[in-house]
Amino acid sequence: MTAFKTGDPTTLNRLYGRQSGHKLRMGQQELVDQLLPAISVPEEGPITAERLFGVDCPLHFEIGFGSGEHLAYRADMLPDHGFIGCEPFLNGVVGALGHVRDQHLANVRLHMGNALDVLARVPDGSLRFLYLLHPDPWPKARHAKRRMMNKGPVDMFAAKLARGGEFRFGTDHPIYLRWALMVMRERTDFEWLASKPEDFLKRPGGWPETRYEAKARRKGHEVWYFRFRRR
Repeated sequence: MTAFKTGDPTTLNRLYGRQSGHKLRMGQQELVDQLLPAISVPEEGPITAERLFGVDCPLHFEIGFGSGEHLAYRADMLPDHGFIGCEPFLNGVVGALGHVRDQHLANVRLHMGNALDVLARVPDGSLRFLYLLHPDPWPKARHAKRRMMNKGPVDMFAAKLARGGEFRFGTDHPIYLRWALMVMRERTDFEWLASKPEDFLKRPGGWPETRYEAKARRKGHEVWYFRFRRR
């Protein structure tokens, strides 16, 4: 899996891990060659709803969308909202492109690469939702700085979310769970939307099961779901 180095979020961040897997089939390569350029996030300049979709609409941002199941589900459910998805893994991007094509999703824009580079260009206070679902846990202590849940990225999350906007985080890794809670407990700019354990042990409405989550459950892993509101 791929992760991001999370130092100063205002600078370019190095990607760790592989960015491609099995060779693409002809149809998949056609998606990359034809559809991806048409719906890619611009390489330069501010990232606004008007620029991407031609209208002022609520914006959602997903970091590391895997094969795109969650992104496509949310975009289909909320057709009048705009969705930005970032994923460095080529085969994952191909999966998302397939969803966009098959579900005729006009409200999705994709970036194959580092999410933080794109997020930095989103104007502050612009996002309604930000999603980080099952990121690479980098479980070894010496790799802790590679985790997306670190102060620098979470500072950026807070800046880009509108007041009342929601940050959703999911994981099935107990080490990352403890680390993420340690990071979020230090924040005064987020309110944890949970009052009892069931609130983070049960998948919230509008949060579909992805193939990664299903795989984790088949392995016997517990899955945790977290919702944080920007104060």
